[in-house]
Amino acid sequence: MTPIVYTDYYKTEHFRMYPEHTTLIYSNLTPRKSRLEGVNSIVVFGVQHFIKKYLLGKFKENFFDVPWEQVDAEYKYAINIDTEHIRQLHQLGYLPLCIQALPEGMRCPIRVPCVVIWNTLSEFYWLTNYLETLMSCQLWQPMTSATIAAEYWKVLSKYAEETSDEKDFVQWQGHDFSMRGMSSLESAILSGMAHLTSFTGTDTIPAIYALRDSYGSKGLIGASVPATEHSVMCMGTLEDEIGTFSRLLDLYPTGILSIVSDTWSLPNVITKILPALKDKIMARDGKLVIRPDSFWTDPVDCMCGYDGVHKQMFGMTEEEKQSIREGVIEALWNIFGGTVNSKGFKQLDHHIGAIYGDSITLERATEICKRLKKKGFASTNLVYGIGSYTYQMNTRDTFGFAMKATYGEIVQMPPHRADGQVSYQEFKNLKNETREIYKDPVTDDGTKKSAKGLLYVGMGRDGIYLRDQASWEDVHDPNNLLQVVFRDGELVKEWTLDEIRERIKNPHNEMIAVDIHE
Repeated sequence: MTPIVYTDYYKTEHFRMYPEHTTLIYSNLTPRKSRLEGVNSIVVFGVQHFIKKYLLGKFKENFFDVPWEQVDAEYKYAINIDTEHIRQLHQLGYLPLCIQALPEGMRCPIRVPCVVIWNTLSEFYWLTNYLETLMSCQLWQPMTSATIAAEYWKVLSKYAEETSDEKDFVQWQGHDFSMRGMSSLESAILSGMAHLTSFTGTDTIPAIYALRDSYGSKGLIGASVPATEHSVMCMGTLEDEIGTFSRLLDLYPTGILSIVSDTWSLPNVITKILPALKDKIMARDGKLVIRPDSFWTDPVDCMCGYDGVHKQMFGMTEEEKQSIREGVIEALWNIFGGTVNSKGFKQLDHHIGAIYGDSITLERATEICKRLKKKGFASTNLVYGIGSYTYQMNTRDTFGFAMKATYGEIVQMPPHRADGQVSYQEFKNLKNETREIYKDPVTDDGTKKSAKGLLYVGMGRDGIYLRDQASWEDVHDPNNLLQVVFRDGELVKEWTLDEIRERIKNPHNEMIAVDIHE
């Protein structure tokens, strides 16, 4: 499919609809609101991947490098309009655009633009907003997921600081389980890459390759550990579940091994199987991770204890009921013990651990940390499998992303040549009329009110700010945090994954000025 059709139908006619002699359209991508309580900025991420994959990749392979006759036929398969403007772009051989963006990994406050784009050749004024659909489609999700991943990292880091001596473990504490629940492979990759800007634990393998290709890294991008699924446990049979545990421990004598433990009865695993295999587990050179992924209330009660009565508890032994009241972490402590760290909190013996990977949310992860702290346990006693219940439950409106034009230019034709019949040289010497574009619906609550004119994003004493109605001198000011990343078919600025991770984890992210001359 030619990428020139990666747009909405209505975009295809807009080249006719702009006022005659339009020469420039300038647009921006901005998060306009936040639906997440307490989250007032987004993590900029995914622009470089978008440029490499689409503007430099797909457009070259499936548009510029393809014979015009083939592109024309493909375009007209669904779009029955004159294609002369498309032919001119094809003949040019590159996308005549300039894109500025905030440094990837930087926190961008709500209502401040993170990306701006404009055409660099007057005849391709229509191209700027023609790409709105594709840019919006490909950028809102990685920025949304990167922001949510960063919020997980902040919560887990906070509680690790308060309750644990193992702060470096946090990078593994958030593990991406989301791929199977995403809407497509593309979504899984975009979100999976975003997760890895804050963590190194992932089961979304394609995201590792995408990050390697788009951002590179001098260190570890992402990894996982051997882990069972229910089919493995079921093939071992209910009657010999302890035999399956034992066989797997023999199969993996070293390193981390995760075993799903609620195929039939989590309380039975905790009260019968683990005590029976305790010596074998403690003799391993590695950690056995217990993974329940279903509990009749929620993950918080499963990990931290449940003091209620549930119908599923009828028929359980008192020992099994007690393990439920204690919760997985305390129950494992009672079997395997551990140490009390320098901050006075209990850390499980390094041979045993836990992970919960079903229906985890930021709120539930926070509550688990709170309750574990209250019970005297370090937050680093378990890993969170962060799945589609977090990363698929978002839309473009989670942070109100919208790409809108705020500025345009039109050539002022001489009154005596109003018919437009001027030479090219005359046309070049004509003065441009500037138009500050904005929307401000009277029926809106203010969310959709846009900035106006050219945009400048600066760093002040109170953080990052937007100044609209700026000049072209402001746009190109070295202090403008919106930096040129793409110009006329070339990637101008690249960020590495290591730089992005460092920027995200800086506690003063919004207050750190970036050396834009580097």
